[in-house]
Amino acid sequence: MSLKLGDTVPNFTQASTEGDINFYEWAADSWVVLFSHPADYTPVCTTELGEVARLKPEFDQRNAKVIALSIDDVDSHNGWVGDIEETQGYGVNYPILADADKKVSDLYDMIHPLANAKVTVRTVFVIDPDKKLRLTITYPPSTGRNFEEIIRVIDSLQLTDKYSVATPVNWKSGDDVVVAPTIPTPEAREKFPKGVTEIKPYLRMTPQPDK
Repeated sequence: MSLKLGDTVPNFTQASTEGDINFYEWAADSWVVLFSHPADYTPVCTTELGEVARLKPEFDQRNAKVIALSIDDVDSHNGWVGDIEETQGYGVNYPILADADKKVSDLYDMIHPLANAKVTVRTVFVIDPDKKLRLTITYPPSTGRNFEEIIRVIDSLQLTDKYSVATPVNWKSGDDVVVAPTIPTPEAREKFPKGVTEIKPYLRMTPQPDK
């Protein structure tokens, strides 16, 4: 199964460090960041899990739950979380799915055999409250993920779902945004009372509407 943006992600029930998880029930009406790992006790992933634990309050503020996956069993995960806290300074405060049978990895198409089937379970999924896939990024095993970028994307998705805008290059919350091209400029000036700057007829900027 190859998941595309806009697809409804599949449900599953799988063991985790916080007990068996039915994904849909666990996710409820939250956004979800699901990020996967090829194995426990791997150096890059150890740093990532610690960073997500540090950033968890930021995800909480955005109604976003975080959940990791690694293709080892729960006993192995429980040993690994001790190393993560010791080396990264943050205890893992979210569940880690056990995927020794690769059920979830296969269901979410995380394995890339032509790269290296044993180490390519390195994908981030952002899923909205309707269980729709909104972002997917697959990283090589040698490159640590940037979870502040994932937070930036969630900010953009939540903003653009609510307003008729898009976010430009390198945007961060509080910056000016792009007026949707489907809105004529006179209508845009009414819709966005903070002002609309027309750089080109197709490129119009306005201050972030909710700031």
